[in-house]
Amino acid sequence: MEYPRTGGMHCPFEGGAVSLRWHEWGPTSGKPVVCVHGLTRNGRDFDVLAQALAAQGRRVICPDIPGRGISGWLPAGMLYAVPTYVAVLTPLLAELGDYDWVGTSMGGLIGMGLVSLPFDRLGRMVLNDIGPFIPEAALARIRDYLSHSPPRFANLAAVEAHLRLVHAPFGSLSDAQWRHMAEHSARMTADGAMQLHYDPRIVEPMQAGPLSDVDLWALWDWTVSRPVLVLRGEHSDLLTAETAARMDQHGNTTLATIKGCGHAPALMAADQVKLIVDFLAG
Repeated sequence: MEYPRTGGMHCPFEGGAVSLRWHEWGPTSGKPVVCVHGLTRNGRDFDVLAQALAAQGRRVICPDIPGRGISGWLPAGMLYAVPTYVAVLTPLLAELGDYDWVGTSMGGLIGMGLVSLPFDRLGRMVLNDIGPFIPEAALARIRDYLSHSPPRFANLAAVEAHLRLVHAPFGSLSDAQWRHMAEHSARMTADGAMQLHYDPRIVEPMQAGPLSDVDLWALWDWTVSRPVLVLRGEHSDLLTAETAARMDQHGNTTLATIKGCGHAPALMAADQVKLIVDFLAG
């Protein structure tokens, strides 16, 4: 297995700057694919997909969005929002030129934010279990889960057991894949315990006021000005069947339902990886 390279840069946003770091696969001369994870996850979730794309000659960049993994934390919890993430990623994307995008959940929302910017150079886009409409009930479930005190674990086995429970909707993963996820999902605290590797303040924007449905349909025409592959977990509550069907009405959209998954497919199964590799190959 090719071990990923690590890159990074200091990225400004309104009111400050933060360290953005990423793992990278494949030849530096390949056309870039940027893979961006979900709310509490990190770029190592894409290792299986990244290896497959690298084997096709693609340069694959998997950032840890600030507040997660090896990237820096933002100075205030209320900054953990899509506009900040777009601003932080912009210097990296400007260096890449033309690129494709794979976004899981939050990563898909960031992608939809990027396509509305002038001079955007995003080509093909994969939206993994996310769309321009998110029901309030699904947001409340996520907020309530994140509002609890961050769990602490005695060892890596306890981390893995927790992830198997809370991320069961990811689908059927092998023991090695669950262990891989655990190894890259936790950090050691000063007292020797383990915690999940994200800033617990990422929930603050969701706690700031009453929740309501997220309606981004105004961005959808911008989004589908390029080919878009929409993956929907069969049992997803974030991307409902009704929303996915409406997204699929546009000629530039390809919809695939992933059986046995909720929110969100892990993109580690061979059939899921093939869907994305074939789509990005054009």
